[in-house]
Amino acid sequence: MLPQIKLQSQTGNATITEHGSQVQSWQTADGQEQLYVSPRAVMDGQAAIRGGVPLCFPQFNMRVLGTKPLPKHGFARNMPWALVSQDEQSVRMELASNEATLAIWPHAFRAGLDVRLEQNSLRVSFDVVNSGQEVFSFALALHTYFHVNDIHDTSLNGLEGCAYWDAVKDPHQPLARSKDTAALRFGTETDRVYANAPRELRLQDGARVRRITHSESLPDTVVWNPGQSLCAQLKDMPAQGWRQMLCVEAACIEQPVHLSANQRWQGWQQIELMA
Repeated sequence: MLPQIKLQSQTGNATITEHGSQVQSWQTADGQEQLYVSPRAVMDGQAAIRGGVPLCFPQFNMRVLGTKPLPKHGFARNMPWALVSQDEQSVRMELASNEATLAIWPHAFRAGLDVRLEQNSLRVSFDVVNSGQEVFSFALALHTYFHVNDIHDTSLNGLEGCAYWDAVKDPHQPLARSKDTAALRFGTETDRVYANAPRELRLQDGARVRRITHSESLPDTVVWNPGQSLCAQLKDMPAQGWRQMLCVEAACIEQPVHLSANQRWQGWQQIELMA
C-alpha cells in the first residue's frame, strides 16, 4: 500500500497518495465515489497510477517542449511528494527539483498541490515557482478520471461549437480542427484537445450532474475515453473499464507557459456535485 493522506469531514472524504500527489478517491457527503481508479492500477511507487487525478507536468503526453522528450506526461505523477500541511478539509503537497528531476529536465522549480473539500465539491490547485535563473516552459493537465455509471448514458455539455483537435481522427495532424454542434456523447474511443474551452462544463451521468470549472490559466480542456478496443490493450485497465470512466482535464497545452526566474504560476480545476 502506498503512503496516503486522508481527508474526512462532513463535506466529504478524499484520499491522496504521496506518490504523484495524486487524488485517488473523492466521496461526496452522500457517500458517492466521484472519481475512477482502475482496479488493475499499478501501486508500486514507480509506475503512474491509472485513475484519480494524475498531474501531467511539465509535459503533456509526448509533446516535446525542450531539446528531448520527457517520460510520457512528464515526471510529476511518478515522483514522491512531501506533505506540508493538512487539516480536515485540505492538504498541501510539495515537490522541488532534485537530482532525479534535474537529470531529465534541467530546471530548478518548486511545485505545490492543494486539495480542498467544500460541500459537495473538490478543488485541485497546482502552483509552480521558477527557482532557477533562466526561463523555462511547461505544459500541465489535471488529468481527472470521473467515475460514471455507464459511458453510453453520459454526456458532456458546454463544448458545443468549440474547435478541437481530434487525436483519433487526425493523429498526425495536430493543427487540424473539428467542431460539434451538440453535447458530446460517448461509445467509441474519444481523444480531443479543446483550445480556449469554456470555463464551465456540465457532466451528465444518468441522473447525476457534475459542474466542472477551471481557472483562466488553464484554458484548454482534454476529453478522453479509450473505447473498447484500446481499453482491451491497456494492461492496467479491465476490459470493460472504459464504460465506467471519462477523463475531463483542465489543461494548458496549446500555448505552453513560459515562466521567468522567481515567477509563480497557479491553476485549478473544481468539481461540484449538482444532483
